[in-house]
Formats: sequence, C-alpha cells, structure tokens
Amino acid sequence: MELSKKSSDKSFYGSDGLKMRHVVTSLPASKIPPSKLYTKKYCPRGEMENRIKEQQLDLLADRTSTQTLQSNQLRLWIHSWAYVLINAFCQHCLKKTSLAKATVGRIRLNLLKLGARIKISCRRIIIAIASACPYQDILSIANKRIKTIPNTG
Repeated sequence: MELSKKSSDKSFYGSDGLKMRHVVTSLPASKIPPSKLYTKKYCPRGEMENRIKEQQLDLLADRTSTQTLQSNQLRLWIHSWAYVLINAFCQHCLKKTSLAKATVGRIRLNLLKLGARIKISCRRIIIAIASACPYQDILSIANKRIKTIPNTG
C-alpha cells in the first residue's frame, strides 16, 4: 500500500515576524484539517517530547548504567517521582511567581541547589540560607505555601 505524502502549511507571526511551519503527513485533509493537525496533534507531541527531554537532562533520568534490570528500573522510578514532586511543588508553591513556568532544571538550580547552614535540634531543623540568595523572596513564598498543604498520611 502506497501512502501519499501531503504537506500542510501553518503560518503565524512571532516576535521575529512571519514564521512558517510545514507538516508532511499521510493523513487526508478530509479527516483532519491541516491547521488542527498542527495545533492538536504535532504541537502536543512536541511538548510531550520536551517533558521527556527535561526529565532526562535535568534530573539525569537517562542514567541506567547499573548491572541489573531491577536496579535500572528503580533508578528510573526514583527520577520519575522526583519529576512529579517538582512539578507538584511548582504548581502549588510557585504559582504567581517568576518561577511559575520554570523548567525542572531551573527550579533545581535556583531553589534546590543552594548553599546553606543546617542546624538540627530536638524539636526543629533550621536551614540558614545566605542573605545574598537572589531567590529568597520566592523561597519564603514557597515555604509559606508548602506549610498549607494538608497532611493526608
């Protein structure tokens, strides 16, 4: 069976002027219009691929270098849990901040990889972050919001 390749064009104006997108597909235009094919099928697929790449590059989820399948699977699960936790943290604690739409890698570098002094006593853990931290206002907001999450366990 021979598939006929049909090209659909999608043009729009961006900050740099006119931009053209071309999609080559075997789907007939009667089944799905070219503009919907691009916006409803190809763009979401590209966004999904970006999330996979984000997990692999920012959380090092592509490291499956141990000797057994089970340990590689556990490693991938842990990275997947970290990705889900960081996304939940972003949605709940960082909304309406400058990091609300940040990638996992940016959140990791700007909020999680900080130099701090940690003091542990019987009743509390005190984390002292340098006063020169550029994101201390966002950390304060996130800290207040994370305390409002109900404990379901």
